[in-house]
Amino acid sequence: MKIVGAIMQTFKLDDVTKELQGIGVEGMTVTEVKGFGHQKGGQERYNGNVFTSLFVPKVKIEVVVEDSLVQRVIDTITRSAKTDSAGDGRIFVLDLVAAVRIKTGPMCETALSR
Repeated sequence: MKIVGAIMQTFKLDDVTKELQGIGVEGMTVTEVKGFGHQKGGQERYNGNVFTSLFVPKVKIEVVVEDSLVQRVIDTITRSAKTDSAGDGRIFVLDLVAAVRIKTGPMCETALSR
């Protein structure tokens, strides 16, 4: 099993979610994050004042999938999150050692299913 995480533009979340559900991804964790890459931040306005921040608001999604689905998830996120602009984001794939359902306790793939 793998954890596929993506940091991307906030406004693309709905598109990515719908596309991932369409290929069979049943669960997702979403976190609002801030960070910087090549963009190096930007300016924001608040109460008429301009603030410069090194960090840019983004959204981070994480899905846990079987190894056989990893490439489809990567392709789906890439296609549905892409804007062809700077700051489209990154995808990370991590090995998952174990998954335990809190209610019943099964390990690995059985913890992902209902």
